Amino acid sequence: MNFGKVVTAMVTPFNEQQEIDYGALDQLIEHLIENGSDGLVVAGTTGESPTLSDEEKLALFSHTVQKVNGRISVIAGTGSNQTKGSIALSQAAEKTGVDAIMLVTPYYNKPSQDGLYEHFKTVADSVQLPVMLYNVPGRTSVDLAADTVIRLAAVDNIVAIKDASGNMDKITEMAAQTDASFSVYSGEDALTLPSLAVGAIGIVSVSGHVIGNEMQEMIAAYEQGAVKKAASIHQRILPVMQEMFAAPSPAPVKAALNRNGVHVGGVRLPLLPLNDEQLQALNHKLALLEQVK
Repeated sequence: MNFGKVVTAMVTPFNEQQEIDYGALDQLIEHLIENGSDGLVVAGTTGESPTLSDEEKLALFSHTVQKVNGRISVIAGTGSNQTKGSIALSQAAEKTGVDAIMLVTPYYNKPSQDGLYEHFKTVADSVQLPVMLYNVPGRTSVDLAADTVIRLAAVDNIVAIKDASGNMDKITEMAAQTDASFSVYSGEDALTLPSLAVGAIGIVSVSGHVIGNEMQEMIAAYEQGAVKKAASIHQRILPVMQEMFAAPSPAPVKAALNRNGVHVGGVRLPLLPLNDEQLQALNHKLALLEQVK
């Protein structure tokens, strides 16, 4: 299933009391739709899912669905390291009208590949919604193997994966050995272009908040055969992509949005906002990009 080329893993705006700011969320959604996002992941890692309660997540899903009003895809982050809990949240999310759910690999308890297969299949079987798998071993300490993904792709409603392993061999294998109805997305902004070259169809992005249009332009150039143009765009936007992860995400992207007049507030502990040195470096990279537009 194709959710588009640039799916943005949306931040969760907070007010000064660290509560969800729904007015800011409305403005953020409009900004993302206008600036290259084909879809939104709500309450994923970039949305600070570890610090959100299930009640907050469901409220985010409902509000986002209503605001988007069918203009782009809304994918709900409902995965956890507890299979029963993932089922309960996924079933509740289904009632909010989201288009799909995203399930992260179970973290901390380090299941085997067979355990991962059974976890994802069990949750997928509990809902009618399309399912995007999410492999991010740098955060979960478990890596979903290509063979396991290929097995899972045979489950009717498991339709895509966001792979943030950075392993190009794995992306190649998954793209080659699943059929056209299964979509492989890069989960690493800086690897968007090389991932396309080996069979990925797009990116689930953090940087899309800031350079979504540029990422769409790069992907379009590549798909049209203008490989040198695509490489040139990649080279131009790479410093901004790198800066989005120079400190624990989503602190940098929230700072970038606030700088650009899209007010999303700060981050919840245990994350911290950027310090002065980090903010200066971010502002420098963004200013350089603005100069060459």
